[in-house]
Amino acid sequence: MTENADKRIGPGGSPIVYQETLRPSWSMWLLVLLAAALGWLTLAPLSIGWGVVSGVIVAGIAAFGLFASSSDVTVTTTHIQVGRATIGREHVGAVMGYVGDEAFAQRGRKLHGLAYLHLRSWIKPVVRIQIEDAQDRTPYWLTSTRNPEELVSALGGSMHVVEDVQADDEDIPEWLIEAERQRLEAEQAEDNREQPNDNGVR
Repeated sequence: MTENADKRIGPGGSPIVYQETLRPSWSMWLLVLLAAALGWLTLAPLSIGWGVVSGVIVAGIAAFGLFASSSDVTVTTTHIQVGRATIGREHVGAVMGYVGDEAFAQRGRKLHGLAYLHLRSWIKPVVRIQIEDAQDRTPYWLTSTRNPEELVSALGGSMHVVEDVQADDEDIPEWLIEAERQRLEAEQAEDNREQPNDNGVR
């Protein structure tokens, strides 16, 4: 949820310009029911009572884990806080938002090993926040967000735009190139036959 509440004070004692709480989606809570069922099945063969107790305990642990996974992304006029990490905005460089396949790539094959991660599996879009601090080895922060456009706007960033990639000659099959060459040669030969000779005879 995004809130524009400039009167509230956030990290650095500055007004909050953007805040979002990353909470588990409703589908994640189905895991609590699944955990309860598995807990019950574990001890139910021994005793129905023990099965119920086991199911309640396992469901409680699963619910606590989901509650604990909730965290905030907060932007103030001077600082940004992502989970437990806080940094002054003077150390923030380029900010880019990603959705779809590119967001998946940022989480996986394009991920830097030293990046600070604040990811939630049930939230697909991500925002990459470049860190420009000589004392910090972290190249960037990568955080999940349900509102990438609003978060990058609050940080003066932009959304990643997928560019249309034009096919290069090396991407064209050799047989297709050869067929096109033969077609052009045939057309040129036909044009040469139709041109009049020096006597004006075709």
